[in-house]
Amino acid sequence: MRRITQIKGVNAVYVLVGLPGSGKSTVGRHLARKLSIPFLDSDLAIEQHLGCSIREYFEVEGEARFREIESDILARLMDQDGGVLSTGGGAVLKPINRERMRARGTVFYLRSTPEDVFRRLRHDQSRPLLQVLDPMARLRELFAVRDPLYTETAHHVIESERPHVGALLQLIMKHIDPLAFGH
Repeated sequence: MRRITQIKGVNAVYVLVGLPGSGKSTVGRHLARKLSIPFLDSDLAIEQHLGCSIREYFEVEGEARFREIESDILARLMDQDGGVLSTGGGAVLKPINRERMRARGTVFYLRSTPEDVFRRLRHDQSRPLLQVLDPMARLRELFAVRDPLYTETAHHVIESERPHVGALLQLIMKHIDPLAFGH
């Protein structure tokens, strides 16, 4: 894998993709803090835009309409002057999103198995795609469809099955030139 070299002042966007519960938001916040750059969360931006939770919107409008809005918000976030962007788990489903993330940012896939994600999310009621009778089966389905898309989009795959934020940050930082940020 190539080492990402940045020139101080270049407005890099570091994008985190992966299944729901893979640690994108948590790792993203810590990475942004470490690099002293803004943290952007596409799910939060979508909820602010909608004026309700993603789960509520999903229930009323459905996934197809949600994915359209997600794509619009993602385009706006990718045009920011730099930062760490945590994406929703399904952001890779639309080809335009994959192309945009890969072209404009450096994409890190936080790869977790469905079993590891299930252990983390089994009591989380806020994930609309997991509010089904068999969430483990649903996670396996999501992984089967999305893992190839995450891999295609990513510049770097970071195994995150046993998430320890410090360890994940170290793995990511191996691919970011610290001199670009004065560290």
